[in-house]
Amino acid sequence: MPIIVNLDVMLARRKLKLKELSEMVGVSNVNLSILKQGKVKAIRFSTLEAICEALDCQPGDILEYQRKD
Repeated sequence: MPIIVNLDVMLARRKLKLKELSEMVGVSNVNLSILKQGKVKAIRFSTLEAICEALDCQPGDILEYQRKD
């Protein structure tokens, strides 16, 4: 998949655990775990906005595009 999810990197930078983020944004720990692993097929903008607000970051800090070569 050419979209890389860097949620684990942002959590480490903010010294937060996935459970803490889950409580902050109101998304289940399981769903955030699936996102963190890059196994998600879609993400709602409202969820992405809540994550960015909680982590004080931009969407590009969490999502990265890599070309297939």
